[in-house]
Parts: sequence; structure tokens; C-alpha cells
Amino acid sequence: MILIADSGSTKTNWCLADKQQLICEVSSAGINPYFQSEEEISKEISDLIPHLKTEASKIEAIRFYGAGCAFDKIEVVRNAIRNHFKTQQIEVGSDLLGAARGLCGKEAGIACILGTGSNSCFYNGSEIEQNISPLGFILGDEGSGAVLGKLLIGDILKNMLPTALKDKFLGQFNLTPAQIIDKVYRRPFPNRFLASLAPFLAQNIHEPGIYNLVLNSFVSFFERNVKKYDYQHYQTNFVGSIAYYFKEILSEAAKATDVQIGNITQSPMKGLIAYHSL
Repeated sequence: MILIADSGSTKTNWCLADKQQLICEVSSAGINPYFQSEEEISKEISDLIPHLKTEASKIEAIRFYGAGCAFDKIEVVRNAIRNHFKTQQIEVGSDLLGAARGLCGKEAGIACILGTGSNSCFYNGSEIEQNISPLGFILGDEGSGAVLGKLLIGDILKNMLPTALKDKFLGQFNLTPAQIIDKVYRRPFPNRFLASLAPFLAQNIHEPGIYNLVLNSFVSFFERNVKKYDYQHYQTNFVGSIAYYFKEILSEAAKATDVQIGNITQSPMKGLIAYHSL
């Protein structure tokens, strides 16, 4: 029996599986060791365990893929997991490695994440071989929910969009400009707040200003990330809610930048279960 976790900045999906058979699936808050201590992560896992349809001692292996899981932060997550499970088979890798294995399996290809944040890599069928640093939503993360939200707020507060659309936005989210500034500059996890505005973009995608905002951000993602790899003959695959819900515009941006699209899926979990069952 194996427990697989796919953790982004906003949400963690946990799946318990046995020989490719899904036993249960549970969601918890996002886990990121760059922002959370070992104790905080351990508490999240402790709250999760009662929701699993088995005893923790029966889980033979754990594969955790998460945002921020790199370098010394890997041990932070591994130690938090060890506090609750007896198995010694604990693999902790980046959310990008999880996306690549879930999208490509044991085949090579370019794998991308478009969710709260964005990232990309060339994956050789087992490990990440090349990665263009995403740089986060302040310096990079083109095409991500956080950046789309940031661009939307910028256009609204600078009156770049129709007044009616601005009023609709402020009313729908019950926000004032001052409250927006507070959430972005003073409150924790501003990337989560910004990404939470993405549904407004989907609801109003027929507005030319909104459509172009999304399209141009995706074009920027391709130009500043995907096009930098030396493996352009491989398909480019996507996982994440932004890629999934805006896949028509994503495909248009790919065509504009001469990128060949492969799989687009909301979650890598189905592919990860298959990858770890082979």
C-alpha cells in the first residue's frame, strides 16, 4: 500500500493506493517547507491521518511531491512524515518532479505546472534534467494563477479595464483598493490570495481586456521558459488548474509561439499512481 501526496502552495492532494487501485483520496492545506516549520507540517499530517481509510502502520511507502521541496527543505518534510509513519520508504521530491512523472510516466518530455505558481522542466523519463527557474510570482511565474491575479488587480486599480468590470470585481469579492493592498503587501500567502481571483478571469474571459491579459501571460510563459529548453522536438505537457481551465487560450498561445502541446490535466495523481505501480 502506497501513500502519494501532490502538494502545491494552496492545496495538498493525498491518495492511498494499492496496485494501481485507488483506496481513498483526501485534501488538506498546501504544505511548503519554505514557509512552514517541521512542527507545522507535522500538525497538518496529524490532522490528515484520521481521514485515511487504513492504519498508518499499514502504509508501506510514501511518495511526497511538493512546492518548496528542494535541498535542505527535503529533510524538513521527511522528518515531519517520519513522526507519523513507520515505513522507511519515504521519498520527498519537488512538485515539478511529481508533475513530470505524472504527465510523462517513464517517457521523456517537457513538463509544466500552471497553478497558483508556474514551473517547467525537461524530464528524461526518470528525473529532471533541465529547469528554467520560475523565480516566484514577483520576478517570474508567468502564466500562473498568482501572476494572472496580480495583472488583473494592476489593470483594475490603474483603470485599464472598463469601469463596469472594475465595479463588478470589487463587488463580487467585497474588496476595497485599500484591502487589496493590505492582502498583497501585509498578509501572509499573498500568492494564494492573488490566485484566488482567477475564477473572475474565467467568468469574464469574453471581455477583450481579460482575454488578452491571459493570452499574453501564457505567451510570456512559453517565451521565457519553454522556448529556453534544448528539446523543442518533444511535446510540452501541463498540469494544474490554470492550464486545465484555460486550455483553449493556452493552446492558442502555444500555436503563436510554435510549441507542440501534449497532455493537459488538472492533477498528476492518476499518472503518479501508475508510475509508482510499475
